Amino acid sequence: MTPEHTTSTAVLHGGPDEAGTAWHDFSTNGNATGSCPVVLAALRTADAAHYPDPGYTALRRALAAFHGVAAERIVIAASASEIIHRISAAFAQGGGRQVVLPAHSYGDYERAASAWGLQVLRPPEPHGEAALRWCCEPSSPLGQAEADLVLHAAAGGPCVLDLAYEALRLEGAASLDAAQRNRVWQLWTPNKAMGLTGIRAAYAIAPEGDAAAPLKQRLERLAPSWPVGAHGVALLETWIGDAAQAWLARSLRTLREWKAQQRALCESMGWQCLPSDANFFCARTDAPYQQRAARLRAEGIKLRDCASFGLPGHVRLGVLPPQSQQALKEAWTRAAASAEP
Repeated sequence: MTPEHTTSTAVLHGGPDEAGTAWHDFSTNGNATGSCPVVLAALRTADAAHYPDPGYTALRRALAAFHGVAAERIVIAASASEIIHRISAAFAQGGGRQVVLPAHSYGDYERAASAWGLQVLRPPEPHGEAALRWCCEPSSPLGQAEADLVLHAAAGGPCVLDLAYEALRLEGAASLDAAQRNRVWQLWTPNKAMGLTGIRAAYAIAPEGDAAAPLKQRLERLAPSWPVGAHGVALLETWIGDAAQAWLARSLRTLREWKAQQRALCESMGWQCLPSDANFFCARTDAPYQQRAARLRAEGIKLRDCASFGLPGHVRLGVLPPQSQQALKEAWTRAAASAEP
């Protein structure tokens, strides 16, 4: 299948729209078991009356200890999208010219590259060793292992591994071992795993060694003051604690059960479900989603159309509870019946 990527500057995301949040929102991939209670408690007690430490000293040390890396490798970010744009800017400022993207990927990689005049390439297009490589595993939108990740990690130019869904991995194993991961930029966004996508906070881990220092220095110079506020700090500090990690482990067991049920339900409607290791999957629907999207939205149901990912005819579905799954089946069945001549 040939990807059909758009060059529009429009921002396409799942989640709330002009009508608000759908009752049964399959279009976004946050943890559907709910928000982590221990993080919620930390948010309620966060000191929003004062600025955070502008250097995020204690936070960076805590994150570094959790990942087993040096504190100077931690780069605090306002969100995944913010650091994606900042990395692209820093790469361009350093003389970079080419960006290599997966065949199907999060649109902000391309938007950021285009904003800085970088040439966007996708395999098997030829590219220079100094190209900036974006990878995501489990991948978006497919939730699969990233093709050529090991090769990208060993290449000469900077490689960024987006780990937005690693904490929500339900199956499979990571392609990179610890040593290989230390050679790439790691991007962590725990708000999805904690069921709190409305809290914007993220961080990157720079690769080991001196080679990454120039890019990291440009990233620090491009950062705004206090990119993360008190509530973002509370999220990042708390998600690495034992209580939050134990809650996450329990939620993954529930999500595995829901995912199996949801795939079976979609297949019962004649949909072709693609494999996925994460808390979401893509499916080719038995009828075009766009023909039924408005009716489903009116009934409180929203899916993520995958045309912008280069997967026309497919939708992406975050795993939701059984009652939401049943609502989807009933609404889709009604829409099919109304479409019959």
